[in-house]
Amino acid sequence: MTNAVQVLQQAQAQPPPLPPRDRRGDFLKGHPPTFSHATEPLLADDWLRAVERQLDIAQCNDRERVLYRSGQLRGAALDWWESDREAFTWAQFRENFRNHYVPAGLMKIKKKEFFSLKQGSMSVTEYRDKFLQLARYATAEVAEDREK
Repeated sequence: MTNAVQVLQQAQAQPPPLPPRDRRGDFLKGHPPTFSHATEPLLADDWLRAVERQLDIAQCNDRERVLYRSGQLRGAALDWWESDREAFTWAQFRENFRNHYVPAGLMKIKKKEFFSLKQGSMSVTEYRDKFLQLARYATAEVAEDREK
């Protein structure tokens, strides 16, 4: 009987469990941009990065990433998604999106621009910012360099 009373007292002393997080609400609080089309291919890549940043902040899992970002598509981009919506993971969506909206030739040009980047007349801050902007087009090479 004493054990039962102790168990009840301990249960009452523990705070109630936290309600489940509203990750979609957290995602939308950051006002992620919508995307319908891009007149400039790099704007599509910028959209993808902005949405990914909000998904990271909201701590979304892979399934939520696919669901929530599809809610940010409009017009032609939504048509593309609906015509090609196999069971995507987030990584597959990102790859398919870039393949569709950011031409491989442009990615090669940006990678070449990254490798030929020189400070020249740029300030250190401007050079750093340009380096970081272009580094996303040479992710494999940058990752290899970090591992050394």
